[in-house]
Amino acid sequence: MKRLSKVERRPLLHRPGAMKAAAPWFVGIVMLLLWEGWCALFKVPVYLVPAPHDIAIQLLKDGPMLLAALAATLKITLLAFALATVIGVTIALLFVQSPLIEASFFPYAILLQVTPIVAIAPLIIIWVKDTTFALVICATLVALFPIISNTALGLRSVNPGLINLFRINRATRWQTLVRLRIPSALPYFFGGLRISSGLSLIGAVVAEFVAGTGGSGAGLAYQILQAGFQLNIPRLFAALFLITVTGVVLFGITAWVSRIGLRGWHESEL
Repeated sequence: MKRLSKVERRPLLHRPGAMKAAAPWFVGIVMLLLWEGWCALFKVPVYLVPAPHDIAIQLLKDGPMLLAALAATLKITLLAFALATVIGVTIALLFVQSPLIEASFFPYAILLQVTPIVAIAPLIIIWVKDTTFALVICATLVALFPIISNTALGLRSVNPGLINLFRINRATRWQTLVRLRIPSALPYFFGGLRISSGLSLIGAVVAEFVAGTGGSGAGLAYQILQAGFQLNIPRLFAALFLITVTGVVLFGITAWVSRIGLRGWHESEL
């Protein structure tokens, strides 16, 4: 009991969880202060590199417009992320059913991964009349491969002894898939989700850059383009800040979902 009381009385910053949460904030604040001091010391023009306070002022000034643009980009991102998850898991399940299917089609999944989206996005935007759907397709192609590769790897990474045990007990292919392969693949699947969440945002922004769509439904990429044309560099940095924060939030949500799904039974979350 005395040992427990000593652990509970430790200073807050000496606790592993608190240190893990505080360290990134501390580094971020130090970097912002250095950035601010560098701009003030060398009198860097705002049209080259704005100071953090200039970006904050611009973010407050153009907040409604930038938030509306963020909503448009986030819509494309979430639709692409959901579509990539459904398609990726379905393809991975097909791959694990037959080595011949995987050997025949997996190289084409790799082909989608290594093909630059900026090279095929103009074609997709031309072929698909609905701009939103075209942007979703582009972002989905970017986010698809991690789901396929990680989930397929997890479905294959099953203890051979457990496979033999299921065979001895005459388990059907469906029972083996649901009760053995899918639970074993969950850590790999959640790892793919964390990667895909960020790639879907990147794909949405890149697709918006290529499409160059404006108007009331314009996303953050269009605001960045317009800010660059107008040399409104603080607005450009403000839009980049929103994209960065959105990516961090998406990663945090998928990491939280992973902890919920794996907590209590998998060694990565024990």
